[in-house]
Amino acid sequence: MSLLKLGLDEFARLDSPLHRWEPRCKLLGLMALIFSFSFVQDLRLLPLMPVAAFALFAASRLPLSYLTTRLRYPGFFLLLPAITLPLLSGSTVLLRLGPLALRQEGSLAVLLIATRFISIFTVGLILFGTSPFLTTIKALRALGLPPVLADMTLLSYRYLYEIGGDLARMETAMGLRGFKAHRLRRSALGTLASLIGSLLVRSYERSERVYQAMTLRGYGRSPRRATDEFEAHPRDLIALGGLLLLAITFAAGEIAMRLWRGNL
Repeated sequence: MSLLKLGLDEFARLDSPLHRWEPRCKLLGLMALIFSFSFVQDLRLLPLMPVAAFALFAASRLPLSYLTTRLRYPGFFLLLPAITLPLLSGSTVLLRLGPLALRQEGSLAVLLIATRFISIFTVGLILFGTSPFLTTIKALRALGLPPVLADMTLLSYRYLYEIGGDLARMETAMGLRGFKAHRLRRSALGTLASLIGSLLVRSYERSERVYQAMTLRGYGRSPRRATDEFEAHPRDLIALGGLLLLAITFAAGEIAMRLWRGNL
C-alpha cells in the first residue's frame, strides 16, 4: 500500500452521528476514551473495550475495509510479541511441545496487548476518519494547540503524499531502466541507498521552497489568533458527557480492580 492510498479522511464526507458531531467535542471524547483504554490492565475489563470501540465504529458508518486495510501493516508489529511472549514469559506451562512451552503469563500478556492495540487503533481511525484532517487540526488549534505545532502537523501530513508521489515516480523510472527490486544484490542495495538519499534531498529542497514562499506571504510576522468557527449544540455536549462517563468508568473499574487485588 502506497502513501497515496493511506488517506485517513477519505470517508470524511459520509453522514453519521459521529460525522456530524462537533469536532472539538469529538476530539475530547475520543481521546479520553483512548487514554482510558491504555490505562486498563485487568483482563476482566478487556471484553468491554472492543465492544465499545466497534460499537462506535458501527455508529460512524465507516466501511469495514477502511479498518482492515489500515490495521494490516501496524498489525505486523504485534507478530513478534505474539510469537515470543507465550514461549518466553512466565512460569505456568499450559502446553509443552518438545523444547517449546506455551506459558500462561505470556499468553495473557499478548491478549492484553492485542486487545488494547485494536481498540485504541479503531477509536483513532474513527477520530481521524469522520472529519477532514484540516478540521481536526482546527479543532486542536481551538483547544489550545500552539500555531507552530498545528502548522507542522498539517504540513507533515500534506507532504507525506508528495513524498509518496516522488517515490512512486522514481520507482517507475528505475523499473523502466531494468532495476528489479525483488532481486536484491550488493549493487542493488547501493541503488536503493541512492534512491533514499535523493528522496531526502528532494524533500529538504521542497521544504525550503515552501518555507520561503510562506515567508514572502507574511507567515510568522504576527501571531495568529485561533478563529472560533465551531459551535457546540446541546446534543454535542450530551454525547461528550456520555463518552467521558464511559472513559471514567473504564478508569474507575481498573482502579477498583487494583484495590480489590491489593486487599486479597
